[in-house]
Amino acid sequence: MNRILYGCAYYDEYMPEERLEKDMEMIRAAGMNVIRIAESTWATEEPQEGVFDFSHVTRTIEAAARHQISVIVGTPTYAIPPWLAARHPEVIAVTEQGKGKYGPRQNMDITDPHYLFYAERIIRKLLEAVRPYQNVIGFQLDNETKHYHVAGERVQQRFFTYLREKFGTVEAMNQAFGFAYWSNRVDSWDHLPDVTGTINGSYLAAFEAFRRQLVTDFLLWQRKIVDEYRRPDQFVTHNFDFAWHGFSYGVQPDVDHPRAAEALTIAGCDIYHPTQDDLTGKEIAFCGNLTRCLKRDNYLVLETEAQGFPEWTPYDGQLRLQAFSHLSSGADGVMYWHWHSLHNGCETYWKGLLSHDLKENRLYREARTIGRDLERIGEKLLHLHKRNRAAILVSNQALTAMGPWPLFGFPGNRRDYNDVVRAYADALFELNVEYDVIFPETADFSAYDLLIVPALYSASDELLQKLRQYAENGGVLLGAVKCGFTDEHVKVRHVEQPAFLHDCFGITYQEFTVPRKTALHADPDDFTEAKGLDEENSIHTWMELLQAGEADVLAHYVHPSWGKYAAVTQNRFGKGTAIYSGCLMHETWTKALCLHALKEAKIKAEDSDLYPVVVKCGVNQQGRMIRFYLNYSEKVQNVPYRYPDGEELLTDKQIRRQDVIALPPWGVRIIEAGQ
Repeated sequence: MNRILYGCAYYDEYMPEERLEKDMEMIRAAGMNVIRIAESTWATEEPQEGVFDFSHVTRTIEAAARHQISVIVGTPTYAIPPWLAARHPEVIAVTEQGKGKYGPRQNMDITDPHYLFYAERIIRKLLEAVRPYQNVIGFQLDNETKHYHVAGERVQQRFFTYLREKFGTVEAMNQAFGFAYWSNRVDSWDHLPDVTGTINGSYLAAFEAFRRQLVTDFLLWQRKIVDEYRRPDQFVTHNFDFAWHGFSYGVQPDVDHPRAAEALTIAGCDIYHPTQDDLTGKEIAFCGNLTRCLKRDNYLVLETEAQGFPEWTPYDGQLRLQAFSHLSSGADGVMYWHWHSLHNGCETYWKGLLSHDLKENRLYREARTIGRDLERIGEKLLHLHKRNRAAILVSNQALTAMGPWPLFGFPGNRRDYNDVVRAYADALFELNVEYDVIFPETADFSAYDLLIVPALYSASDELLQKLRQYAENGGVLLGAVKCGFTDEHVKVRHVEQPAFLHDCFGITYQEFTVPRKTALHADPDDFTEAKGLDEENSIHTWMELLQAGEADVLAHYVHPSWGKYAAVTQNRFGKGTAIYSGCLMHETWTKALCLHALKEAKIKAEDSDLYPVVVKCGVNQQGRMIRFYLNYSEKVQNVPYRYPDGEELLTDKQIRRQDVIALPPWGVRIIEAGQ
């Protein structure tokens, strides 16, 4: 790619009237240069079995070409047509809840041979139809693919084969999974119980890992087909999504992102987030950082909202802020879902860029300012290289292990794995310290000066030794709650906790509880940034009663019984430092701990005092430093510029070190300077 991709999803099939040419004119007039098409319209492309009609696809590609608009073609396999469900009802997935029904999308069994037969046929027919068009620049495999909780007999039989190959004998599996409990011990491979009824967390976690591999296999299968048709200059991507709590955030439990990304030439994602007074940029940053680290390269935001839910209709300036926020994380493209607001169906009130009247509106005019800016300065923002010295380690394995029975808190006040991860990601974000999101498979932890490891509840011996080696070799390791408590099979380790890391952190613990009438007190001589923090509102949900051996105590509990125990510790280990938090802390305390760890790692947080203004940076293709100043607030913000002299790209004004940058509400400034 030689330009920032800016555009939207477009569906000629959904339009209530003929307006293709008018839409292409409006899209191009907004400075948009790309559309995504086709991924959700199998029933239009094959209205009857074996009857194909790609006229909506080809006429859209041809119209786009007339207006110098590129096209990304999606394979239409994530929503099946009615005739397929009628002819082969077994295509509809059997899940933990039983047999599904036709109607929703993503309700099929992605391992079913009939589904795969018809999916391959429609993919090949579509690719043949679009092959002649030069403005087709890439392909999207499927759409937000997950395993859709397939749990039918055939899938379980494949899982049983997987277990047999993995363990060799039932006794080895019994031992690994602790199947002796409640008489679950298996006497032969023929008697493995139905996974959907299990009470064994190890068995269930193994099934979840197996199902995530089904997603990887499915995307690799599609990639192999696409490769038979695509030109060398056409990319392959996929729009990964994330855990959903009313918006995008966190590790997706039903996909192994780093492994599934092997099917892609460029990673892509869908990021949806609150706006109005709840626009913080935190969701954009975390999801973008995770996606960028999948291929260690720039990525595409294939879907994000223009209007979205009614409560997300953005304030003036927020659409611009959101677009440049994505680019500041290393995105090479920003695309809206989608062009217009639907007039019927499940997503009628998930609004697109145009409202239901299909006329130019306030958001369209704001999008046009983004497009014009990108036409002018986009070359300087393309392929930004980011070199972050801090990273957060995330794990599907740990997320799954904690999933069935939330470990942190009590009914009415629980936190899940992604909540714990988010606490540290948000702290770094507010401190204006950029970070990578990495995985256990990441080859080299030593690329980072600070590695934060929240709630690594389930981990292999090898991963824990890798973390230990990281600290011993000079890194600053910050662990938080339940690190290494269980092995990779979710079996609690019968050794001193934190397992394999107790001497690294210089602590042990045997007891844990929920904090009631408990606070934290920090020793300001050690934990200097804790001065002035509110002790009464310092801890929530979870606490481990740490016994400090070699470690220095940074904070201890304030409580008649728990006051003798440490809450936060620090230990010199080899050439490095290991910090451990045995509790979940409120925001200001988490930020203070992160700032302390950053200082230990000699990472300067030069703009830690600027939030809600966030500063993000990267080096462009010309070797120049690009800094984004992003104001996530409704107030004018005046902040100091602390870096070499440069030029503000949006206004073409020169800026010098220690000048004051004036940011309007929800405003953006982009400065190009030397490194």
